[in-house]
Amino acid sequence: MSALELTNADWRKSSRSGANANCVEVAFAGPGVGVRDSKDTDGAVLAFPADRWSRFVESLR
Repeated sequence: MSALELTNADWRKSSRSGANANCVEVAFAGPGVGVRDSKDTDGAVLAFPADRWSRFVESLR
């Protein structure tokens, strides 16, 4: 997944996150998921295949 695919992505963070909390944001873009630091929205983005992201989230439950 390239950064270009995330240019117009809808980034989301947890509703439980406070205004100045240390959080990550997640964007779903086609077959992948982007993750970035909510305090540095122009910084690096980690990209994962959607199926692996789903398994990760499921393992947290």
